[in-house]
Amino acid sequence: MATIYEVAARAGVSPATVSRVLNGIAVSPAYADRVLAAAEELNYVPNRTAQRLRRRSSEVIALVIPDIENPFFTALARGVEDRALDAGLSVVLCNSDEQEDKESRYLQVALSEHMAGVILAPASDHPDLDAIVAMSTPVVAVDRSAHGYDLDTVVMDDVASGRTATERLYAEGHSVVACITGPATVETAQNRAEGWRQVFAQRSPGAEPDAYLVHSNYRVDGGQAAMASLRALPEPPDAVFVANNLMGVGAMQALATDDAVGIAVLGDLPFGMFPRPGASVLPLPARELGVTAADLLLQRLNGDIGPARRIVLDSAP
Repeated sequence: MATIYEVAARAGVSPATVSRVLNGIAVSPAYADRVLAAAEELNYVPNRTAQRLRRRSSEVIALVIPDIENPFFTALARGVEDRALDAGLSVVLCNSDEQEDKESRYLQVALSEHMAGVILAPASDHPDLDAIVAMSTPVVAVDRSAHGYDLDTVVMDDVASGRTATERLYAEGHSVVACITGPATVETAQNRAEGWRQVFAQRSPGAEPDAYLVHSNYRVDGGQAAMASLRALPEPPDAVFVANNLMGVGAMQALATDDAVGIAVLGDLPFGMFPRPGASVLPLPARELGVTAADLLLQRLNGDIGPARRIVLDSAP
């Protein structure tokens, strides 16, 4: 007896697309015709019990993000949800807390529940997607790449963001601009620090960059600790670029009333939080990331089997 995977191979579409067609969910007419023709050629007979069970999740996608309390990811999630609802899909929100084991557990749930697809902001540069990719479940990486997999990916130009924020501080007259960024294992942290490093090398040629670069967690306490370590240097910086909004809050708290130290933060601050005097807050296109990722996933669910795409959005103005 033919399987759904054989039908998908004959039609040249993903198993998720076959499932949507057989469950009466709209896809492009061309793909629907190919699926129905392949099913007829193979004499495919759906297992009605399994089909009823799959239908419960065939209109559901998983969104796995590192920190729902961060306004950046809240806005990203809103972009995904708005697009998904317009297409008749529901979104299950999963919070990994930057932990690979939690991320893996949520991915296993998405697989076992036969969810239509996954949008993932990976907790590390090399997430374990072997099982879900093997089942041909569409996956889109957002904000961060999933190295080792040929997936649709939507990211920002984080190197340019780091350059822009750092240049802004030097343009204000500061002489040594330090950098507080996220974990060294996270792509966004690496790239934003690289943008800072490029400007630092030009603007502070006599200073050692590694002395002014601090990796920390993407949390308020991480920003506090990193700022304290910079202020304790024998020759502390007179400004700091902070590569994440929550770390930026912590850095501003550590500076307290010291308005002499300049600061530039990437990403909107949490609701009700106002920047300290003289601070620059550079917004990021979080919602646009979510909308774009959802659009790519919807195209896959509607039968697109073309090569993986990588979209890079402009970041800070």
